[in-house]
Amino acid sequence: MNGERATGPSSTACDSQDTCGCGSALADRAAANPLAGFSRTLLWAFGLIIAVVVLLIVAAEQLGVLDVLTQFVPWPVWFAAVLTGGWPIFRHVLRATLRRKITSHTLMTIGLAAAIVAGAWPAAVLIVFFMRLADYIEYFTAEHARQAVRDLTALAPETARVEREGREVQVPIEQVQVGETVIVRPGEKTPVDGEVIGGHATVNQAAITGESMPVEAGPGARVFAAGFVQLGHLRIRVTAVGKDTTFGRVIQLVAEAEQHRAPIQRVADKFAAWYLPVVVTVATGTFLASGKLLATAAVLVVACSCSFAIATPVAVIASIGASARRGLLIKGGRYLEVLAKATVVVLDKTGTLTLGRPVITDVIPLDADLGADEVLRLAATAERYSEHPLAEAVRGAAALRELQLAEPQDFEAIPGMGVRVRLDGESVAVGGRRLLAGEGLPPIAAELEAQGKTLLFVIRNGQPLGVLAAMDTLRPDVPEAVAELRRLGVKHLELLTGDNERTAAAIAAPLGIHWRANLLPEDKIAVVKEYQRRGHVVVMIGDGVNDAPALAQADVGIAMGAAGSPLAIEAAHIALLRDDWKLVPEVLRIARRTMNTVKINIGFTVVYNLAGLALAALGFLPPAIAAAAQAGPDFGILANSARLLRQGGSRQTARSSKDPVPAALPKE
Repeated sequence: MNGERATGPSSTACDSQDTCGCGSALADRAAANPLAGFSRTLLWAFGLIIAVVVLLIVAAEQLGVLDVLTQFVPWPVWFAAVLTGGWPIFRHVLRATLRRKITSHTLMTIGLAAAIVAGAWPAAVLIVFFMRLADYIEYFTAEHARQAVRDLTALAPETARVEREGREVQVPIEQVQVGETVIVRPGEKTPVDGEVIGGHATVNQAAITGESMPVEAGPGARVFAAGFVQLGHLRIRVTAVGKDTTFGRVIQLVAEAEQHRAPIQRVADKFAAWYLPVVVTVATGTFLASGKLLATAAVLVVACSCSFAIATPVAVIASIGASARRGLLIKGGRYLEVLAKATVVVLDKTGTLTLGRPVITDVIPLDADLGADEVLRLAATAERYSEHPLAEAVRGAAALRELQLAEPQDFEAIPGMGVRVRLDGESVAVGGRRLLAGEGLPPIAAELEAQGKTLLFVIRNGQPLGVLAAMDTLRPDVPEAVAELRRLGVKHLELLTGDNERTAAAIAAPLGIHWRANLLPEDKIAVVKEYQRRGHVVVMIGDGVNDAPALAQADVGIAMGAAGSPLAIEAAHIALLRDDWKLVPEVLRIARRTMNTVKINIGFTVVYNLAGLALAALGFLPPAIAAAAQAGPDFGILANSARLLRQGGSRQTARSSKDPVPAALPKE
């Protein structure tokens, strides 16, 4: 993009970059998100339920109520209650067993079977209760059903205005044929991929290509489905429709990434695989040594605690709740587990690393008699009534310097070039290099353009007076956050953008990260897959529709949600509900703290259960008390996990401006 553009009146609409400020609504919804409070309530309600049940069971056992119930209630009723209550879990255990897989629920099912065989029906019912309660907690923390593909489809126009037999006809998009001519008016989205054969317009294609600046589309330009025509109109020769468009491929890639993402093995399930043989050995030894079936059942019941099933989800729900209060929406515990192992972070540029809107960075006078303020004042006056994003940037720069603007006369939009007005009887034009009328680019302008900046020339009566440079600027908190990611052990960071090489290099160089430019959505997802094939745990950070496939494919996708595309939020696994890059290293720390808490939970459960095994094997624990004793590690898990509810802000660590930049990962 050279800064050349058409200007003029147009309809306004909310585009993917949220230029109208609609993203603030999302931030407001985030502030009202009840997840944090609900998770805290659920966690403590869970503890209260356990406490009440345990006290009731212990009291009932001591008073002999359980023996009376066992005699009074026929076994078919007990069996039906156990089977009905535990059937979903039993089915899951059976399927896992057929796959030769042992899970934490396998342990609990064995304890349940032992209680049934021993006739300890109250203990069996209690085990089912704990199994279902733990299962509910796990279900609550699981990822909600995604609606990404449906949301994607809704972003594309469903109809197109096609030229047929000399007139314009509105038809469903599926009836448009390759080679036909489509008309797109101001404020509309392009319904197809195609080549512009007539008209001029400013088109925002950031949602698809990731280009930070709206592009000037004229005859010969290529446009994509779902691009937003902000100014002007276009006649487009159709080259692709529906699923064959770039936008259609985005939909397919999101769906494929969702289908092929492998599930994460839980820590508790891994532990269960080697713990089960130990329990069976102790139970067998107890039966052979004592010959007491109840003691054997008590061993299996106390050892096969539901705490193995809740060790992970309770810690996860605490982290999810605390994170929601901090503006982090985490869609499932599996992503915390994977994020804790992250080695590669790939980043989008527009709207993610940058603010997603142009800002005037340089004002250079080309006339020795004029200062920078006068050049900027003339440019802002000429652009006073233009709706172009660059015009807004010029007016914003003038406002920062508190410059007084004059009233322009005879405003004229020059399609594909810029604007021209009359000011104090003189002609003043502002626009791209086409306004230079074949003159060579001034050396300073060539230098600015080499830095990836978009240029606007200010011309009075045909003579260049100055040049303004605009650029999508880096978010102010990005450098510190990137340095913190390195300190946290991320081995490689890389910028992936649909923008050009100069702009990519200008953004990446100050951060000391690698970059790839001119990427379409399928290119970004290919980069993610490349690192995954090489054994890396990949985190993708983005905000636009064009990032959705890579966000879904990555081991963990993080969406900059406050100003980003709703689709990116749906496709990602974690969403930052406010534009604060400090949340990125913070969520990595949260993931690591959560997994450390899970390991402590499981370690405590192991020690507790080994003690319980010894007591049950020696005959000190009847089955019902053994079942109630399962709650012991649950209390420990709740207390340990509750620490995650108090997660504070980012740690303030000593920082050096000379942090080393790691070399690129070796090509494998």
